[in-house]
Amino acid sequence: MAGPRTPCRIGDALCDIDTPALLVDLDKLEENLKTMPITLKEYSNLKLRPHAKSHKCPTLARLQVTHGAVGVCVQKLTEAQAMVHGGVEDVLVTNEIVSRSKLCRLMSLAQHATISIVVDSQQNIRDLSDAAQQMGVDIGVLVDVNVGMPRCGVLPGPEVVQLASLINSLPNVTLKGLHCYQGANQHIRKAEERAEATAAAVEKAATALKALEDAEISCDYVTGGGTGTYMYEAKSGVFTEVQPGSYVFMDADYGRNFGEDGQPVHQFHQSLFVLATVQSVPEGNRAVVDAGLKAISMDSGVPLVYPNSDIVYHCGGDEHGVLVPPGKYKETKCGSSQDTVIQLSTSMIGLLG
Repeated sequence: MAGPRTPCRIGDALCDIDTPALLVDLDKLEENLKTMPITLKEYSNLKLRPHAKSHKCPTLARLQVTHGAVGVCVQKLTEAQAMVHGGVEDVLVTNEIVSRSKLCRLMSLAQHATISIVVDSQQNIRDLSDAAQQMGVDIGVLVDVNVGMPRCGVLPGPEVVQLASLINSLPNVTLKGLHCYQGANQHIRKAEERAEATAAAVEKAATALKALEDAEISCDYVTGGGTGTYMYEAKSGVFTEVQPGSYVFMDADYGRNFGEDGQPVHQFHQSLFVLATVQSVPEGNRAVVDAGLKAISMDSGVPLVYPNSDIVYHCGGDEHGVLVPPGKYKETKCGSSQDTVIQLSTSMIGLLG
């Protein structure tokens, strides 16, 4: 009987790694970690809270804190649990959690770390307060504001004031501020269009902030932004914290964004790859690799083949990818490995992480 698959280790030769496999270029990753705080150095009052949904790794989150982050964001309760259990001391959940069982688990985390969460309903606020009281903990609460992405969140205006007032009236919950994230802006290609779209989101955040000010409710914390727009939020004077996450790994889709100089954005490096093996070179017009839908995210388009940008990846189903034209692989023996650039790092961790 065959033994279990042996995990690969840092330093293993690529030809010895079972595929498909997720690879991280540690040198590029370290450069990305160092570059992010440098890009924000002129904004001394702005905090960095990277989103950890891109990597889901407490070790990497702690490295981000070492490089200037105040903590991390997460999207799911399970991610929050992983971060806290892994030694991260400050976690913001950028999603509504409403079920009783999950609220109990959230409050248990607040016994060991600083936990904050976003809300967009009065019932959720009351439930958070009740759960926090029962566990004897305090939790920070942010009003989730819809700044242009029609998902969760309330529109800027009276409802923001109503929710903030309720938070201030209940025990064991503290109004921390406003959550104003616009994910759709992150991959707008042209810099001027991306800046314009972000300015519209900033205006909505400012409207929500003004509504609180008019109601004499103190708020000095506005968080949001992502890898594609965080510099615009940083420059706005409205946001006090930014949440870029994908910068640690980057991906092919972010590589299609253009900067203000008209050139592809290049301050962060691709550090995450999938290693695939050529398993067939039929008819001389294509090379087939062992990385399909179960290994490569396709939700933002096809991945790029590295380092051969003239070769196009086509999905061949759950377990296959097809490289056309086969290029140098036309003469390649089956079983040779070739790494392909990941399209969307956020999704890839869920597939192969």
